[in-house]
Amino acid sequence: MTDRFHDALITQATSEMPEKFFDRFMFNLHPDDGTAPSVILGAGVYPPRNVVDGFVVLTTATEQRNLRVSTEHDATDKASVGPLRWETVEDNTTWRIRLDENKTGLELDLLWHARAPYWLGSVDVTNTDGNLTSFDHLFQPGRYQGTLTLDGTTTDVTGWYGLRDRSRGVRTMSGGQGLHIWYQAQFPDRTFGFLLVEDRHGGRILLEGAVMHDDGRLDDITDVRHSLAFTTGNDLLHGTVEIVTATGATYRVDADASAGGGYMAGGGYGGHHGQVRGRDFEEFDVYPLDGTAGPTTLDSALTDRCCTFEWNGQTGYGIFEFALSRSTSYAYRPSSV
Repeated sequence: MTDRFHDALITQATSEMPEKFFDRFMFNLHPDDGTAPSVILGAGVYPPRNVVDGFVVLTTATEQRNLRVSTEHDATDKASVGPLRWETVEDNTTWRIRLDENKTGLELDLLWHARAPYWLGSVDVTNTDGNLTSFDHLFQPGRYQGTLTLDGTTTDVTGWYGLRDRSRGVRTMSGGQGLHIWYQAQFPDRTFGFLLVEDRHGGRILLEGAVMHDDGRLDDITDVRHSLAFTTGNDLLHGTVEIVTATGATYRVDADASAGGGYMAGGGYGGHHGQVRGRDFEEFDVYPLDGTAGPTTLDSALTDRCCTFEWNGQTGYGIFEFALSRSTSYAYRPSSV
């Protein structure tokens, strides 16, 4: 855990700012008693490039609808892109998110409230090409109040779960990774949150995270073991992780990933973020959840699956983000649980 995070996005370029500097946020939204609909949205600013872009990924029981937008940063109010608008109401405590009418059929008017302290770390990795990845990384669980309107039907989402992710710095991850997991399992009184990256031989590149308790306690995660089941197309079916913390606690958490969807290629995660697209760029597409779209067919393997979790007789819900390398030199290998 590091010092208090300045939450508002940095929107002004400076002379010492690296050309690849970014400042991004991501929120997910889903019921606290189910996995659909699942919404993942986010935006990023790239001041040296004069770019701001954003995305919306909506997963229903039958399909995934994707919206990607980008424009010139100096043509905005510094807190919007396309139909997506945001406001930091109170640092690390409350955000307002609005999504106006758009091609997905989804509209949002939300207040996100933190339910536990955030975890903040620094991701520092030397890539196989010699470039350095270095960025601040924060994640924090919360709950919503407000409304979700889908295809004309409005739902009160008060009490729904949602975790936010903030990252700021320079990210140039390239090659060498085998397994990537960003895990956010929300239960009534705590959230299990961690980032785990392994190389193609099963060696650990990175582990950071904590058990974030609603009563304000943060218990750093010191070890994670996993046994996961994937399809031949590298899509997660189910799995178990065992989490060990600094206080000596051990948690065994099971995940059911059968809900489908959450393919982050729909949000531009195939290397498209920060690209110069000019003013008012917009793309929309739909992935049917019939097996034709997946980690091996899209331009990114990254998947944010809304899952049902089981731990100690309790049921939780949240996002299990995963990606397996598509290199022929890699095959998933479980660690002991």
